[in-house]
Amino acid sequence: MVGMTTALSYSQLPALMTRMTGDEKHGPSATSTLDVLWVLYRDILRVDAAYPDDPDRDRFLLSKGHGPMAYYAVLAAHGFLTAEDLDGFGTFDSPLGFHPDGTLVPGVEISSGSLGHGLGLAVGTALGLRLTGRSTPRVVVLVGDAELEEGSNAEAIQFAGRVGLDRLTTVVIDNDSAGRGWPGGIAARFAVEGWATVDVDGRDHDALRRAFTIDHPERPLVVVAHVEPKTS
Repeated sequence: MVGMTTALSYSQLPALMTRMTGDEKHGPSATSTLDVLWVLYRDILRVDAAYPDDPDRDRFLLSKGHGPMAYYAVLAAHGFLTAEDLDGFGTFDSPLGFHPDGTLVPGVEISSGSLGHGLGLAVGTALGLRLTGRSTPRVVVLVGDAELEEGSNAEAIQFAGRVGLDRLTTVVIDNDSAGRGWPGGIAARFAVEGWATVDVDGRDHDALRRAFTIDHPERPLVVVAHVEPKTS
């Protein structure tokens, strides 16, 4: 069983985020993920900064790799990074790039930023864990609503539903940034392929916790988190 380190409080996250400066922060994109990331790391994911490579850990994949400030802040709050690490954000000799690098940052499972790859990687990860007999680890991937326009996601959604990857959860941050929108709603796209679906207020921590813990036997889960981006 993976343990969990004691985290800072949610109220300390803004101070951590302000330590990161530069022109590539993508502030609204980052802050739209903040509450989801906090709830996942505080209450859902079985991960521990002391044992980042534990084979029985849950896997979190950030496919929405634009504006990782919130991600870095939450990792720092949970001991994967120090607050001082954040000060070098985006500088030449810092591991904290404008997109997260899975080879450089403790706790980061994949390198991301090129949108459309994370869901497929998550499906492969969940399938690989199943094939190796590891039924405990959960795989959670966070994507953006506009990112779903990438065609690779359609194949991943279809395959995961058809083979019943019930240890897979996709979180869609819906901040109305998709260029053509989603007639019928994003959840319907997953439901028709056999996924369990939940629409939720992406700022409501209690609602998010309930969404992430619903029972969905033999089906993957999608949580569509509707968020109005914070601009300040």
